[in-house]
Amino acid sequence: MPATARSRQEAAAAARPLAERIAFVRARTAPAPVPLVPEILVHTAAEVTPLWHATAQELAGWDPAPFWAFPWAGGQALARHVLDEPELVRGRRVFDFATGSGLVALAAARAGAAHVTACDIDPFCEAAVAANAALAGAVLEMRVGDPLDAPLPGFDVVLAGDVFYERELAARSLAWFRRLAADGIAVLAGDPGRPYTPGEELPIRATYEVPALSAIEAAPVLRTRVVEIVAPTVEGHAGGTTRR
Repeated sequence: MPATARSRQEAAAAARPLAERIAFVRARTAPAPVPLVPEILVHTAAEVTPLWHATAQELAGWDPAPFWAFPWAGGQALARHVLDEPELVRGRRVFDFATGSGLVALAAARAGAAHVTACDIDPFCEAAVAANAALAGAVLEMRVGDPLDAPLPGFDVVLAGDVFYERELAARSLAWFRRLAADGIAVLAGDPGRPYTPGEELPIRATYEVPALSAIEAAPVLRTRVVEIVAPTVEGHAGGTTRR
């Protein structure tokens, strides 16, 4: 879809009252424990195709894939890691990029982050995050928009689950992550080996066998890494050491 057309769709979707968007999310999904993170419930759809059709038919042509309706492998692994290693976020200000359902943001809040901001370009993620935060009794800030290429003053940690599935998004995200790392921000990403996973070696913090949902994945289990994005060295290569 051309960028201008998508922008118009995003503006139209965002103009719908948040309560209406939340009602749509709740009507089309049901709360369910996340397979790798059963401590957290998120509103989950049983199938992707009927939901996709519903968004197009009921929401005046809104057609982006409903990423917010499923716990993706990268997000599951990253959320698990944050809960297993709470010192990564405890007392810190966290930015959850491409939040989708808000799973990783909820994990950060549960792990004791001082403040958590969830961000996504899809206005329906705002509704999903609100609905899922209500399930958890969590308080999250939500930003709708594209933060790539901009600085993030005031944040200590950036978390990103499953962002290497499209060429342009992967390239822009990695470049942005490196700039943030150069500014002293810790950047972690969940990576199940999507088509545009960076070819370079990234420091690995943990690896998980993630139970996958048959509605969205081709395999029942995905081996998923949590990687750290570090600032380039003077020679232009990533610094840091691999941690397992």
